[in-house]
Order: sequence, then C-alpha cells, then structure tokens
Amino acid sequence: MHTLNLGILAHVDAGKTSLTERLLHTAGVIDEIGSVDDGNTQTDSLALERQRGITIKSAVVSFAIDDITINLIDTPGHPDFIAEVERVLNVLDGAVLVVSAVEGVQAQTRVLMRTLRRLRIPTLVFVNKVDRGGAREESVLRGISEKLTPAVVAMGSVDGAGRRAARCTPYTAADADFTDRLTELLTDHDDALLAAYVESAAALPYGRLREALSVQTGRALVHPVFFGSAITGAGVDALIGGIKELLPVSEGEADGPVSGTVFKVERGPGGEKIAYVRMFSGTVRVRDRLPFGRSEGKCGDGRGEGNGTGEGKRGEGKRGDGRGAGKVTGISVFDRGAAVREPAVGAGRIAKLRGLGEIRIGDTVGEPGTRAPDRWFAPPTLESVVVPRPPASRGELHFALAQLAEQDPLINLRQDDIRKEVSVSLYGEVQKEVIQATLADEFGIDVTFRETTTICLERPNGSGAAYEVGDQDPNPFLATIGLRVDPGPIGSGIAYRLEVELGSMPFSLMRAVEETVGVTLRQGIHGWQVTDCVVTMTHSGYWPRQSHSHAAFDKSMSSTAGDFRNLTPLVLMSALERAGTTVYEPMHRFRLEFPADLLGPLLPVLAQLRAVPGTPAVHGAGCVLEGEIPAARVHELQQQLPALTRGEGVLESDFDCYRAVVGTVPDRPRTDRDPLNRKEYLLHTVRRIAARGD
Repeated sequence: MHTLNLGILAHVDAGKTSLTERLLHTAGVIDEIGSVDDGNTQTDSLALERQRGITIKSAVVSFAIDDITINLIDTPGHPDFIAEVERVLNVLDGAVLVVSAVEGVQAQTRVLMRTLRRLRIPTLVFVNKVDRGGAREESVLRGISEKLTPAVVAMGSVDGAGRRAARCTPYTAADADFTDRLTELLTDHDDALLAAYVESAAALPYGRLREALSVQTGRALVHPVFFGSAITGAGVDALIGGIKELLPVSEGEADGPVSGTVFKVERGPGGEKIAYVRMFSGTVRVRDRLPFGRSEGKCGDGRGEGNGTGEGKRGEGKRGDGRGAGKVTGISVFDRGAAVREPAVGAGRIAKLRGLGEIRIGDTVGEPGTRAPDRWFAPPTLESVVVPRPPASRGELHFALAQLAEQDPLINLRQDDIRKEVSVSLYGEVQKEVIQATLADEFGIDVTFRETTTICLERPNGSGAAYEVGDQDPNPFLATIGLRVDPGPIGSGIAYRLEVELGSMPFSLMRAVEETVGVTLRQGIHGWQVTDCVVTMTHSGYWPRQSHSHAAFDKSMSSTAGDFRNLTPLVLMSALERAGTTVYEPMHRFRLEFPADLLGPLLPVLAQLRAVPGTPAVHGAGCVLEGEIPAARVHELQQQLPALTRGEGVLESDFDCYRAVVGTVPDRPRTDRDPLNRKEYLLHTVRRIAARGD
C-alpha cells in the first residue's frame, strides 16, 4: 500500500469538514454522513468544535482509494487558528483547497494558496456548494485565476448550478475546448511538450496530456479545478479520481535513518502525552529509544514561543540541551477511519506515539541535525492578560495554560512576576473566546481577559558594546563578560557569535551566557522582544573550581553558571542601550471593496485609523482600495465598515510586515527586574540567591 498525506484547507465555512465527511462516506469508512450543524462529524471531535460548528484543532482520519491509504488532515478555516494549519503544511504530500461556489475566493483562501504555492505543495482546487443558491461557476473560476493563480484548468462543467439537483460532468478527450485549454496550460511549463505540439498537434494525444497533467500537478506547477457539492455528493467521485491520479504519494526509505516531524500534541485520558508524527524516513518501533528535539542554531527568531530559562538538566527526556529522548511505549497508525495499535511505523506514514513525555510540537524525531519545521505565517500580533476568577486560582490557571501551550505553543505564555499576571499571544478575538471556553469546560477555571493589545517588537538602531570584569566594583559576580549588539538583516531573528576562543571557558559557562542572551532579549529597552540582531561575546573570564586547602569546593572562590546568568542581562542591556532601539508595530495589507460613491466619506475614516491607502480602482459602481493599516486598528475598521458602506463593504486583510512606530512609542510593562536599573536588579538578584540558598 502507498500512503498519501492529504490536507483539506479552506476559508471558514467553505465546507471542508463536510467534504471530509463525504469522502469518508464515499470510501465506505462511515455509513452516515455527519453534519457540522448537528455537531456529529468525524473530525470535529472537541465539544467546543461541535458547539460552535467550526474546526479548531487539526484532525487526522484515513480512508483507502484502491491501493493508496489517504491520511486526510482536516484543518481549521478561521484565521485565528492559522497556527494549526502551519504545522500541518510541514507534513503534507498534497492538498485540496476548498472554495465556496457562492462566496468565491475569500481572504483566507488567498493566504492559504499563496503559502501552498510558495511551499510547492501539489494542490487541487474543489469548488464546493454548487447546489446552493447564488452559486457562480464561471465567475468563481475567473476569480481563482485572477486572485489565486492563472495556472488552473477546470476539470468538468456544472449543469443547473444553484439548484439542489446540480450535476457535475467531468471533461473527456471528446471535449475539444477542454483539450485545447489543457494543451495551452501544460505547454507553458514544458518546452518538450511545446515543441511536440508545434511540430504536430497529433503528437499530443489525450493520454500524453493526462500524463503531463499528473507530472505538473505533482510539481505544483498547475492546479486542476473540480466542481461539486459535499452535501449532495455531486462531483466528489471526480475529485477522488483526481486525488488518486494527480497527487504524488509519500516517498521515503523505511530502512533509512529515522526522521520525522511532530505536528500535533494532545493528552490521553490518563493525562499522558501523545505526539502526532509524520515519518519521512526510517522506522520507529515500540520500545525504541527515540531522540527528539530541535536543531541547534541561533538563539531564536524573536517571535516564536518562549522556551523557559534553559536550566533543565541533561538526561532522560530532559530539554536543557535542546534535545531529549524517550522510550516509545505505544504506536497507533490511521487505518480506515480509526487509529489502530501497531508494533511499528515506517516512512511516509502518520502515527500517534506514546511515552515521549517531554516532546513538543515542532520537534524533529531522529538523530540531531534533521531539519526543523519552518514558519510560513506571521506570528500572533495580539496579546491579552488572562484574569482568573477568583484570583486565588492563579496556580491552577498557569497549569491549565501550560497544558494548552503544549497544543499551541504560539499562545506564548508570558509570566509577569512583578504583577503576578500571565498573558497569552493571540491571532484574534475568536481565539480568545475559545481559550476562555476551554479553560471553563476542561479545567473548571472561570477567566476574563483584559483589553487586547498589539504585540510590537524592537530592533537595534546601531551597534553598542559593554563589558564587566569579574569581582571588580561594581560587578559582584565571579564572571567577566563583554557583549556587542549589532543590527541584523530584517527577518534574521537573533544570531549569537563568539570573538573569544571557544575553549577560553568551560562549555557550561559559555552555554549559560548564550541561553541568557535569548531570555534577556525577550524584553528590550521599551519592554518588547528584540529581534533581527547579532549578539557577539567579546570578553570572557572565569574563576576555576577551587577551595581552601583540604576543604570542599567553595562557590565563593569559583565561578558558576549562576554568575554568568546573573551578569549577562546587565552587560547585554547596557550594550543594547548604547545601540538604541526602535519599536516596530505589525501592519496588515488590506483590500477593501465598496460602492464607488462612498470613497469620499471613507478616506477620512481610514486616515483616522492610520491606514495608508493606495490608488483606488473604480469598476463601474464598485471600487477596490488596497493599502496598509496597523494591525491594532483592523478590528475597529471591521466594526465600522457596515455603517460606512451601507452594508456592502467587503474587507480582506492579513499580516504584511512590521513598520517603525510613528509618534508616541508604546512601552510594554516589564515582567521582571529591569537590568538597566542596576541597583534594583542587583538587590533583587541577591535576595533571590539567598532565598534559594545558592
């Protein structure tokens, strides 16, 4: 049996979960098709998903097409849960992008297709809901070509669009217009095919065109478009045929080195951690000791999830060195709608692994050096403080949020030790509501949220350096550290380098400085994460392990990792202060459609929201306006739009970039003692050391 790991993606309410149900029913996996409205679908298993009728977490279910096992991954369609989609993209062999025949191409559809094309994931397009009133075959196909990609070809026609009895008829070799369109599309990407066609049209029989279509679809050069209805089943057989014929199956050597990616983590009934892993190479067996973790490299991208203080110890399942290991106690693979226990899982398949207590989303399994998943979408640009009711349940709240962060690391818990508060990063208001409901339903914790604020970041303006010599006033620590901060390329994150000999200090002390650099830069001069910079160690020095004659080791005479962890923030922030930083805010690219006669009243409102519109494009009675707007003002524009446009305005927006804040710079309250306030920082550090008995 071959395996195809297939993602179903769409804008919310385009019908992808209904399509999943129809595919499972057609394949004979389920006897009755579930309904999103009734809350009884196979992949929306969470109580909250059933209540709200939306997909919140990605879900895997399988079915067979002849000799191919399809691992179908249903993904969320709402933009607030784009992180779930991102994790799935890293494990796909192919995708079906669902577009509504009524609404056409929508904001999230464009974001998804842009990413699928960038990743070169073979993708079929399924235009769903042809049986719904308002279904528009030709205009939707034209919108796909104009807004998504021109490299598309319709694989069939629709008769009676907009009616319950709508039928979808696949094109054949007898359809001359179809073969002409197919020939034109395919020869654009294949010079040999073009040469054969120029020599003689007869040199391109229909069979050769279908072979070329399969090859070019597999290379993500072209995207066949199928029409149908998940509710009535019209056109679904043709889609299934296209999945089998046009999308490539998984590749990988079962006897090769073990390599895989964790794209989802959940907890079992007994609280045990279960990791969903896509295997790219090798075979994992029950009772194998499996290494996992992240590839070594730079301190961080400045916008990902926090990773603690890095003070973990080496050993079984520990993450202090960025890698861990554990014994696999159970393996389940997906087979015809169910997760089935198996003794092993090989290359190309998806499995649920048990026994790896410290594994996290985004980890690679296998030997160090396997490639970690990339980031394709923007990080969350909003945050909010979570307030428990009653306040006494703060400890329970932190435990519950930590569990949720296992499933979605990008919520990025931020603990404020000064105000005894915890905040989370968000993509939008719906995600906030889901977190609130999940805490109430699964953990019995009632919470409210403070006002949502925008997450900015800081970038250094120039270069700055500082150093402290050990055991010399005003440095109370047995450590010498010199650091320089330089600007890095936009999007490069945080890079760490050495201008001292690697052997000039023990590795544990070197590592303590590097880890603390990453932690310290989470709060810059204005309290925001510092990114796109290069931090270089320029000076180092330590006191070797020593003691008085015939006495035990004396920490007061010897450098420890704690000395370097405590001194690094002082030196780094001094260097950063000399470099100076600029605060950048997230910006969205927007596209606004509205009646042309309302352009005049709309422009002043956009100006008040600090939007920067481009040149308006007027088409008859309609107008299209594109431009930039601060992420913090998008929700406000959405709320005002109906009144401003007589209810006819349509807004699309997605993250574009970070731009320097103009005017008043927003400061973010610090969650720890400010190293720039040297006296307060040292006093707090001394008290903390005394309390721990170090």
